[in-house]
Amino acid sequence: MNAQSAVRETVERLALIDHHVHGALRGSISQQEWANAFIEADTQPFPPHLDPLDTQLGFAVRAWCSPILDLPRHADPAAYWQRRTHLGEEEVNRRFLNAAGVQRWLIDTGFATDTILDPQQMADISGQPADEIVRLEVLAEELHTAGVLPADYPDAFRALMTDRTRDAVGTKTILAYRCGFDVDLSRPSDAAVSSAYRQWRQEDPRLIDPTLIAFGMHEATRAGLPLQIHVGFGDRDLDLRTADPLLLTDFLRDPHVQQTSVLLLHCYPYERAAGYLAQAFPNVYLDVGLAVNYLGARSAAVIARCLELAPFSKILYSSDAYGPAELHYLGARLWRTGLAEALSQFVASDEWSVDDAVRIAHLIGSGNARRAYPALNREEQFA
Repeated sequence: MNAQSAVRETVERLALIDHHVHGALRGSISQQEWANAFIEADTQPFPPHLDPLDTQLGFAVRAWCSPILDLPRHADPAAYWQRRTHLGEEEVNRRFLNAAGVQRWLIDTGFATDTILDPQQMADISGQPADEIVRLEVLAEELHTAGVLPADYPDAFRALMTDRTRDAVGTKTILAYRCGFDVDLSRPSDAAVSSAYRQWRQEDPRLIDPTLIAFGMHEATRAGLPLQIHVGFGDRDLDLRTADPLLLTDFLRDPHVQQTSVLLLHCYPYERAAGYLAQAFPNVYLDVGLAVNYLGARSAAVIARCLELAPFSKILYSSDAYGPAELHYLGARLWRTGLAEALSQFVASDEWSVDDAVRIAHLIGSGNARRAYPALNREEQFA
């Protein structure tokens, strides 16, 4: 076996930790709903004259997912849907989740959970453990709905966060969707939080106030909980211009924030800026999940770019799959292909040794996640 083949074989056999993912579909959906699930930026159904599968992701599904359903590569969309329907969602989930080669799922439970599998169901179908990531905005919105008084809100939030994260491995904020990063993210006083909450109580329960969101972020990091932050690419509810991670620099300079892991999710098209932050701050990590699926045949390029500036001990794997289990499998499949291509090229040009390439593959596949999420190590010690 030559050096490049050794690297590729290592990457193929990696047991991954998918450090940011959502549940697979709980039940069957219509063909239109399924196809529209492969369009991220536009949350509205595609008009009849446009095919949502005519994208890099749509072509990748037909190329890589067809064989998992016993179809030839590049199967016709109609034949693919017919076969998928015949197998049923439970069998489709079982096939794709097992084929992903994931040894652990870290699941964000804060979005549209009525239609997707919960962590225990994901674990049951995949045969691999699943842990929860708690979304901070959801906690705040629960307190709003419960009618908590403004003076009580800061302590009520702390108590609820402590309770909900007791068995979780980390937290997440969707600051990018709610107000963007170009806001004051310094730690607010309890008085300022109560004042902001008093105003919010009179408004829609969807949290968009930057003071209250910043409060949740600081409470999570002060409690030593890893904090995931959505960065860059997402649906059109966010303003992509204000989802540049460089706008988080002042927040990352806070000494209390530096006491725990901050994980920049997705990052495209700001993966190079995220790489800078991962080098600048010892507690900052990044991934290029989500973008890998949507870039399809071009995903190897973004994977290579994330290897430019970021220390290799700061890069993690994620799929950010939500809904159709094709996304859970394809995230891993395209990532393995892209990483193997990048590392084998480094080895072929004698820039890297085979041993170094193998070591870094293992770090990115799972080792770095164990460092970033201390709870994973504690659980394994007592397993």
